[in-house]
Amino acid sequence: MDTETQARTAAKTRLREALATYKGDTKHEMVAAAIAQLVELNPTIAPARSETLMDGQWLLINAPNFPNGEQRSDGKYMYTLGRVAFNMFQPTGLKIVIDRVLQPVAFLEKPQQWTHDIIVEFTTVDEQIPTLQGIVHNFGVCEPTQDNTLQVKFTGSDLQPKAQTDLEAWKAVFSNQSQPAKRGLKERLMVSVLKIIFGMVPPEGIDPKTGRVSFKMQRPPKGKLALLYLDEELRITRGERGMVLVCERQQP
Repeated sequence: MDTETQARTAAKTRLREALATYKGDTKHEMVAAAIAQLVELNPTIAPARSETLMDGQWLLINAPNFPNGEQRSDGKYMYTLGRVAFNMFQPTGLKIVIDRVLQPVAFLEKPQQWTHDIIVEFTTVDEQIPTLQGIVHNFGVCEPTQDNTLQVKFTGSDLQPKAQTDLEAWKAVFSNQSQPAKRGLKERLMVSVLKIIFGMVPPEGIDPKTGRVSFKMQRPPKGKLALLYLDEELRITRGERGMVLVCERQQP
């Protein structure tokens, strides 16, 4: 093993140890320092254009501490269903805990374009309903704008139960996808903006056989994602709002 490879291996170990010690918080100074050290050792030139390393099933290994979340005593983060799915699936206020986040990335037919899906596996934590496990699958595509920058857009989303979830109990909670009779002014304005600007097509109902609900965005918004580190094991990205995500490649 050469000196550079040894340095990267040691830096990865320090990053994983820091994530474990500080509950996966990428904002903690020790975790941020470990990330910065590994980024300096990035072996991949033009990572946003790497057709061999971009592909794969990636697992988020830092805490999914997205905005408006609440960390529980067990270390997991709790959100509303609306927060993880553009406020388009009812009931938007349903509280869920994120179990894990996956990102399958696959090269598409169009030159230098990949899928950029985000799969959020969750468990409901509302005392008023039975415990249910489900998946929010946000569909997206990305393409490089610079050697280390991707342009990302999301085109829609699916909500569906996990295989072991009782389908009838699931439908009792998620069957009513029509707009509720009462919405706050802020929520009504947001939905109107989404429909007009992004061509949002809200869910029309639930598939009674599968429990699946979906919506589409005909004019999806575009954002930028900095690809800070990429190799055969790890990928580190930073979004426009400064959120840093550390993902580990899963073996087929």
